[in-house]
Amino acid sequence: MKTLCLTLGLLLIVFYSLGISTFPGNCCFHFRGMELPDKRVTYITKTHISCPKKGFIIHTVTGRQICFNQSSVWAQRIYTQIHNSDGSGWWK
Repeated sequence: MKTLCLTLGLLLIVFYSLGISTFPGNCCFHFRGMELPDKRVTYITKTHISCPKKGFIIHTVTGRQICFNQSSVWAQRIYTQIHNSDGSGWWK
């Protein structure tokens, strides 16, 4: 009986940890329509690939995270400038 309880407990822990590791952490469900002043943006990331809605997550100087739709031209421009591989963008 102890072995059965131990086995079931271990299986429960394994399945629980698998569920946590596959859950996408950064998803957006509501998107902001208005642009922010560029100087308010500290960083930008894309939503996780398994999120139902694709978008950008803007990190602001006040520590907020604001979602923008992936089709937002403004968000695409900010993303390109920050993640520019040649380093010639205006970003810090």
